[in-house]
Amino acid sequence: MGAAAPLSAPRALVLWAALGAAAHIGPAPDPEDWWSYKDNLQGNFVPGPPFWGLVNAAWSLCAVGKRQSPVDVELKRVLYDPFLPPLRLSTGGEKLRGTLYNTGRHVSFLPAARPVVNVSGGPLLYSHRLSELRLLFGARDGAGSEHQINHQGFSAEVQLIHFNQELYGNLSAASRGPNGLAILSLFVNVAGSSNPFLSRLLNRDTITRISYKNDAYFLQDLSLELLFPESFGFITYQGSLSTPPCSETVTWILIDRALNITSLQWMVPPMVAETPH
Repeated sequence: MGAAAPLSAPRALVLWAALGAAAHIGPAPDPEDWWSYKDNLQGNFVPGPPFWGLVNAAWSLCAVGKRQSPVDVELKRVLYDPFLPPLRLSTGGEKLRGTLYNTGRHVSFLPAARPVVNVSGGPLLYSHRLSELRLLFGARDGAGSEHQINHQGFSAEVQLIHFNQELYGNLSAASRGPNGLAILSLFVNVAGSSNPFLSRLLNRDTITRISYKNDAYFLQDLSLELLFPESFGFITYQGSLSTPPCSETVTWILIDRALNITSLQWMVPPMVAETPH
């Protein structure tokens, strides 16, 4: 995609009221790594979302924060803003390369230092640099998305995590400061066809190379523009990281047209992400 190419028509919805939230982004080690999406992991207690704010003082926002993510978006509570500009994505006209990584909780794609991918426009006052692409699938027998629309989840959710490169030097610093992060979320349904970008990540030859926690596999020649629908609107709100420490520094941008993957592609990533050494 060419530099600063517009991703959509200037159509956006803005959440105008604080929405109720569950807590569920951000890597961490040691005590900071002692959390899970479930309260019980392989027979040993590991704190799930209801306990995150109780087991670590640095995570207190998970329990008492006022702008916690993810949210269940009720469309009747959103406000149309005709003045928001379109989102703009810049890859410098180059294809992506980077590392597909099994974190033990989800599948992550970490882009190489070059090319730099930036997003701006929409609700964003600054240019934000892509730091990670995260694939969230959840259990194979239920909805895997973090966010919901009108109480309905999706089979999966793709999150592109960006940090404000104009104000901060890296993702860690940006996650602690105002206007720090921007996360674009794309919802995924299971269908007979598949999004071409996700097909590169989820084909069996690729995904089975990261079958265990901390496994990594290098990919290249990825066209990020193929991830996005040809046209779309978006819903935006001010929220938080959806994993500890639940910092309320995130501008969320939820793309309003879902992507497709096949049932076979949907079945493999949960098994990969939940498989320990």
